[in-house]
Amino acid sequence: MSTFTGIPAAAIAFYAELEDNNNREWWLEHKDVYDSSVKEPLSLLLAELEDQFGPAKIFRPNRDIRFSADKSPYKTAQGAFAATKEGTGFYVQLSAEGLLIGGGCHSHSPAQINRFRAAVDAPVSGEALQHIVEAVAAAGFAIEGEKLKTVPRGFDKDHPRAELLKHKSLSAGIELGEPDWLSTSEAKKEIAARWEQLRPLVEWMSEHAAP
Repeated sequence: MSTFTGIPAAAIAFYAELEDNNNREWWLEHKDVYDSSVKEPLSLLLAELEDQFGPAKIFRPNRDIRFSADKSPYKTAQGAFAATKEGTGFYVQLSAEGLLIGGGCHSHSPAQINRFRAAVDAPVSGEALQHIVEAVAAAGFAIEGEKLKTVPRGFDKDHPRAELLKHKSLSAGIELGEPDWLSTSEAKKEIAARWEQLRPLVEWMSEHAAP
């Protein structure tokens, strides 16, 4: 059985070229590069991380263009998601910009948002999230997610966790580009280490905000 040996530079080059050649003819001519340099190494990586983070799904490379003005057929990034709950979990992505690592909760039904805000408002769970977000930001991650411009109705605008209350979804990500270790087996350890830094956020969101 094959083992993960890194993500080759050809994966990044593939997406740089795809941005200028986003059509079916080019894709079919270069599909062997996608399979060998993008899909296979990602599949091996995720299989080897499954015991630590759970099973992951590699997203389809095709865009859904049915309702889009942009008819480019292929995504210009390859993402994969290890879900702890629906819409919540650990994320990894390859693109022309290189490697991106993230985690958190991306889905936000009205019921989820209500649960999330109640947990942010509650002193114990809310302060725990505040500390988690501060630690994740200090580790170099950007705090992301859909946000309101103002504190939602029903909460004091001077609430100690006002910024967190504005979130409808909450995640964190870090763009690492193309570090020297990406094309080596060390990439597994590096990616796992960053997912571990995100684990407290993912677990908090799984408990308090997931469907």
